[in-house]
Amino acid sequence: MHPKEVQKHGKLKKILQEYSHSINNMDICPKCGLPKQACVCEQIVKSSQRIKVTTEKKRYGKLVTIISGLESGIDVRKTAKALKNELACGGTYRDNEIELQGDHKRRVKPVLVRLGFEENAIED
Repeated sequence: MHPKEVQKHGKLKKILQEYSHSINNMDICPKCGLPKQACVCEQIVKSSQRIKVTTEKKRYGKLVTIISGLESGIDVRKTAKALKNELACGGTYRDNEIELQGDHKRRVKPVLVRLGFEENAIED
């Protein structure tokens, strides 16, 4: 074999190795079988939610807004972060519930709709 052919063969082998490595490392959604970047599972789950928005008095008479009814298919952490940023308030998430500091009952629904939840699935 000629030295140039060996060099060409080595380059092809390297390109094939990089390609197979990128395919093997691609994250695939176990539910829909699509790559994670194209996954639509969360959008499907968002459209079938029954979300309830309530206010509750906590310690020292402070009001908190509680968003409940979020199923396990939703990224609660990401949704809570988006709500806190949009409403300029603090809060937390646990057990598929989001707690926001303050009375934001009127302002939460439009933000949730912008995040992809259906308007008629959100109860005040």
